[in-house]
Amino acid sequence: MYYYADIYMERKNRKGGKFTVRQFFGSGMSTRTQRGGGGGIVGAIRADLDQLHGAWMELVFPRQRGRGHSVMGKWRPETLPQKIAYYAWSAFGTLGLLILYPLTVIGFATRYYAAKLDSTRTRLGIVGVTAIALLVWGTLTVIAHLQLPVEETIAIGAASAVATISTALAAGTSKVGGRPVSVLFAYPFAMTALFLPPVVAALVTPSLEGVVLEPSYDFAAWALDNVLHVGGLNEFLRANYELEGAAYAAMWVGISFPLGWFLGIVVALANLVRPSE
Repeated sequence: MYYYADIYMERKNRKGGKFTVRQFFGSGMSTRTQRGGGGGIVGAIRADLDQLHGAWMELVFPRQRGRGHSVMGKWRPETLPQKIAYYAWSAFGTLGLLILYPLTVIGFATRYYAAKLDSTRTRLGIVGVTAIALLVWGTLTVIAHLQLPVEETIAIGAASAVATISTALAAGTSKVGGRPVSVLFAYPFAMTALFLPPVVAALVTPSLEGVVLEPSYDFAAWALDNVLHVGGLNEFLRANYELEGAAYAAMWVGISFPLGWFLGIVVALANLVRPSE
C-alpha cells in the first residue's frame, strides 16, 4: 500500500514565495496555500494529524479545528486548571494518534478500492451485478452437483444463495449511501461476496484446496488458540463443530461481517480526516 501524489505549484508572488499547492492522494484531494516548502506526502500527513488532533480537542474544548484564520481565533486556556486539563487532554490525544492514524491510512486505501468497485456497480447497475453473481454461483453449484455428494451440494447451493444475495444487498445498500448504511450493511455484504467465491471454488476443485482451504484451516487453528480462547469458546467450537466442507464457507461468512464493520469504520475515519469528493 502506498500514497501517490501529483503536485502542481503555481507561483503567485516571486518575492513572497507564496504557492498554491494542489495534491491528489488516492480519491481524496486537498487544496492548501502555504509559504515555502512543506508540501508532498509529509505535508499531507501533517495536515491529517492536525485534523485528527483538532477533532479530538473539540470533544472537550471549543474552536480547535480549522479555526486558525477565523475572526475569533483558536481557543486557548487561560487559568491554571484550564491549562492542566487542556495539555493533558492534548497529550492523551497525541498518544491516540499513534493508533488512529495507521487506521486512517488503511481507510484511505479501502476507500480507494471501494470506489473502484462502486464504479463497476454504477456501470452495470444492481440488476447487472446480481445477474453476473447468479451466473457464477449457479455454475459452481452445478459443478458441485456433478462432483460431490448430495449433502455437500445442498450446502454449497446454500452458500451460493448467500453469496448472490450478499452481492445484491451490497450493491443496493451502496447505492442508498449514507455512512451508517455503508458501515452496517454495504461493507459486510461486500466482504461476504468477495470471500465466498474462492472458498466454494476450492470445495469443488481439488487443485485449489492447498491454496484456499489449508491456509483457512491454519488460520482457524490460530484464531482458536490465540483469539477465541476467552471463556472457553475455542473448546466449545472444537467440541461441537468440524471444519470441513461447507463449514469453511460458514467460517468466512462469520469473518466477513466484523471485518466489513472494521473497514467501514476506518473509511468513515478517513472521510473525517480527508473527505472524498
